[in-house]
Amino acid sequence: MQYDVIIIGTGLAGLYAAVNIPKNKKVLLINKREAFKCNSFYAQGGIALAKDTQDIPLHIKDTLEAGAGLCDEEAVKVLSNESKKVIDDFIARGFEFDTNEDGSLAYTKEAAHSNSRILHAGGDATGRYMHHFMLEQNPHPMLGNTRVVDLLIKDGECYGVTVLEHRELRNIYAKNVIIASGGVGSLFEFQTNAPTISADIQGLCIMKDIELERMEMMQFHPTVFVNNAFAQKILLTEALRGEGATIEDEYGRRFLFDYDERGELATRDMVSRSIFEYSQKTNYKIYLNMQNFDFEYFTKRFPNIYKNLQDLGFDVPRQRVPISPAFHYAIGGIKTDLDAKVIGVKNLYAVGEVASTKVHGANRLASNSLLEGLVFALRAVKSIAANSHHDNAKQMLKFRVDNETMSLKEDKVKKNKLREIMWRYVSIIRTKDGLNEAKLQINALLNEKIGRLLKFRLLTALEIVEAAIKREKSIGVHTRI
Repeated sequence: MQYDVIIIGTGLAGLYAAVNIPKNKKVLLINKREAFKCNSFYAQGGIALAKDTQDIPLHIKDTLEAGAGLCDEEAVKVLSNESKKVIDDFIARGFEFDTNEDGSLAYTKEAAHSNSRILHAGGDATGRYMHHFMLEQNPHPMLGNTRVVDLLIKDGECYGVTVLEHRELRNIYAKNVIIASGGVGSLFEFQTNAPTISADIQGLCIMKDIELERMEMMQFHPTVFVNNAFAQKILLTEALRGEGATIEDEYGRRFLFDYDERGELATRDMVSRSIFEYSQKTNYKIYLNMQNFDFEYFTKRFPNIYKNLQDLGFDVPRQRVPISPAFHYAIGGIKTDLDAKVIGVKNLYAVGEVASTKVHGANRLASNSLLEGLVFALRAVKSIAANSHHDNAKQMLKFRVDNETMSLKEDKVKKNKLREIMWRYVSIIRTKDGLNEAKLQINALLNEKIGRLLKFRLLTALEIVEAAIKREKSIGVHTRI
């Protein structure tokens, strides 16, 4: 069977691409497990946008400043100029963002934004609500519990994918492929990502000589509850600090002002780094204090955080909660152009966290990620439609299925070892010796007998380490000492 478009991943970017492809086109979405096990589902804070034409220059300025000089200004202009269009589209389709008592949209503010321009839904469940809404809107079939393990590429053109389904490999052909598979969370010991986010496709791209860029730019969220047994830790949205929550040490001192005059509202990289350095220096425990919130408002504005922390025994907002930074978002990824085309491969696109549009530069501005996924997903679909005359003339090739061992029993232990390596040497503060040690240990794992899926992860991790070694000076989320 041949499809017009295959979409790898069913997060918000992949689904928004799908709903914008006409129903008469043959489209297949592929996801590893259940559709909701994606980072979009766990996005709490909201989605940023330029509220009106007057706000566009300010949104661009804030994004560029957060990116510390490494943003592509044209990409940022695309993001901001097209932001209201995709939000208006959601609303026109029937989606309801949270509103004020008078029915107007309830904008909130997060760190490094010059004004309130962030919309939210379900209080602190924006990603979940938007993702569920897109699932209901999607008219195309989905193939679940299936992994993409190869891209069918010949002479710089993509013809489809190889999938692992029920332990069997088979090829699925398509005129176009959109990669929307997410970031790299499972590479780190402490992280906030969905359990399916394991850096597979990035490693596959390395094997296919597809260029990745800015892979050293890994964002760590400053306020995460990490004292639970699961690999995925509990994110405490930045909107909490935007609306009055404070960070303090075990003696109640708000130490962040020692590092930046904005305190809790400094950029994420600054807050994460400050917490890390302060706790290393003092050995004090760090807490998020939410006592500034009215109880009724807190339970309505942050219902999921309230429930999760209550279940863990915390009387919030009255009781403060111990926090730590944890890996959160991959800024770098597959190199794309402004239409989300993967550089060097025809008929292949990448959108969402897996892509590098260079919108975020060296540090993502809060709540720009959901927006980026929507804007560039729509651009990818428009590009596919514009080139459909070429697709109709495309001669489909047949590819042999490579029966390579996907995983070995011993791989699980090695995966956990990799997480420890990445957290110890390649997280918030990096050193030359630490990065070289990480490279040595990852290469040693690559030289052992391993399955293809673990090889993907190791190759991605190695790419991150080598990029961090090359960038000798600190900038944005990348800190070298």
